[in-house]
Amino acid sequence: ELARRVGISPTSVLRIWRAFGLQPWRTETFKISPDPLLIDKIRDVVGLYLAPPANAAVFAVDEKPQIQALERTAPVLPMVPGTPERRSFDYVRHGTVDLFAALNTATGKVIGKLSAQHRAVDFRDFLDEIDRQTDPGLAVHVICDNLSAHKAPVVHKWLLAHPRFELHFTPTYSSWINQVERWFAELQRRCLERGMF
Repeated sequence: ELARRVGISPTSVLRIWRAFGLQPWRTETFKISPDPLLIDKIRDVVGLYLAPPANAAVFAVDEKPQIQALERTAPVLPMVPGTPERRSFDYVRHGTVDLFAALNTATGKVIGKLSAQHRAVDFRDFLDEIDRQTDPGLAVHVICDNLSAHKAPVVHKWLLAHPRFELHFTPTYSSWINQVERWFAELQRRCLERGMF
């Protein structure tokens, strides 16, 4: 179409695209954060990573909701030269589960907790788990996204009873700044994508 429109050959169009690295069939999406405190929140979170407070533990916390335990209806056919791995389209679902994870940004240790749901009380219970597994002499800084469950009254009440905990929120639409997201991506790639359960 382009070649016809501009009056050159399709080969010339292809050569020009290659020369300038153009791939018009590809698109990417993005979202600019409308958060009025964008810069302040980025500085806060990045500051916790680069210069964590003394006598404190910093955790990047998030949830991976609805992890599915899938079993393919036929065996997975392995990759062979010229042919990718093949899986049956259909599967049996053995239920879903939510994984709460807290990545200690200094040590890389992950505290995890499974939950059947994704509610504020489940997040509060996970904060209890972090509290139990963290040295009582340390302040605890928790980096999390803006999920409403993180700001619910039950969580606020828990925080008042546990003054060593402080929540730090990523800017709106910027949960990628939370390091545990990278850990979830590795978990997905290494364990879940090709898993048979």
